Amino acid sequence: MQSTQQADNTPNTQLEYAHDLADFISASPSSYHAARQIACRLDKAGFSQQMEDEEWSATPGGHYLVRGGAVMAWRVPEGAGPHNAFAIVGSHTDSPSFKVKPSPNSVHSGFAQINVETYGGLLYNSWLNRELGLAGRIVTVDGEEHLVTTGAIMVIPQLAPHLDRAANKELKLNPQTHLHPLWALGEKDLFEFLAERAEVPADEIAGMDLFAYDTQPPQIISDEFFASGRQDNLVSVHASLTAFIAAEPTEVAVFSAFDHEEIGSSTTTGACGPILETTLKRTALALGATQEQYFQMLARSSCVSADAGHSINPNYPEYHDPDQHPVMGNGPMLKINANQRYATDAHGQALWLRAAFAAGLSTQEFVSNNAVSCGTTIGPLTATRLGIETVDVGVPLLSMHSARELSSIRDDWELAEILKGYWSVA
Repeated sequence: MQSTQQADNTPNTQLEYAHDLADFISASPSSYHAARQIACRLDKAGFSQQMEDEEWSATPGGHYLVRGGAVMAWRVPEGAGPHNAFAIVGSHTDSPSFKVKPSPNSVHSGFAQINVETYGGLLYNSWLNRELGLAGRIVTVDGEEHLVTTGAIMVIPQLAPHLDRAANKELKLNPQTHLHPLWALGEKDLFEFLAERAEVPADEIAGMDLFAYDTQPPQIISDEFFASGRQDNLVSVHASLTAFIAAEPTEVAVFSAFDHEEIGSSTTTGACGPILETTLKRTALALGATQEQYFQMLARSSCVSADAGHSINPNYPEYHDPDQHPVMGNGPMLKINANQRYATDAHGQALWLRAAFAAGLSTQEFVSNNAVSCGTTIGPLTATRLGIETVDVGVPLLSMHSARELSSIRDDWELAEILKGYWSVA
């Protein structure tokens, strides 16, 4: 389904968008940094920050709250009230990585190493031999939060083929012993190193949420491909934020960037938690809705869950349905699963097609090969918690959950355009 009113999908427009996406990802080495970048862009667009322990605002215009690595934002049109609906786009700010353990210092065979544990379903081998940094937050004993980014400080060295003759045939990695980053010769204290960068005394560090990230910046390849870490799911965060700022909705538009999707979403900032539900209810109450009218607003509402999906890989075509598979560069995809690993149903399909038609762009569909397990995302969680129409979508990626992922700059730009179309028709 395609409109005759084409969007401005020229190569220069797509490249300009890709460069902005690169800037956003580079500035977002952790979910906490991503939340800060979202807040900065919303501030620049004239949105007002809402503190959760203060009276809620639903005045006409834009509002947002930041909680850890999550951001909820809402845009209220003039004349809005209990007769309106919520038009929601959800995404997530976290990506698979390594998280620093509470006691990070380790010395083995003359090397200072950093103790880490795996976070999410990362592709182990892709993190080998890469220049890695640490990013996240440090909290001092007084409760103050400090964002930290180190730059390249560590590497996970792979065993040479001279010592492992089977490495090119069968690579097995033990996450405890083989994925242990080294960062110095001799002994070195990570707490002191981090305290210096956070400009706090080392003995005042009470806790930290620090994650490894690949320090290689994003690259645009052949004016076609976008190569970067953390595209799952910062591509969707960036697209939904870009569309949200540019949209002119007639309903109450809601931007939801959750944290912790990669580890199940069952946190105070995840999609299983109450953060979105609380945002909707407090907004409805601030608009004068009764409890009954709030439920009526939900009944009129819808949600687009925007996350990454799998493009067919030409080197491994057997892992996709032979008759129906997405191809990178053919547009964002609608994700469908009979077992509701994705929340899309027929009404959701129609909603997504209306959004694509409004943007003048085409879309494609993804279903799994029946012999290959299917992933899931925040869509079913949101649909279950709120009981609203939800559709799962996303751009096709190659090398998902790798330290470096690959997308099409055209798909990335088109996702933002179709999400803008959603906010015009929802």
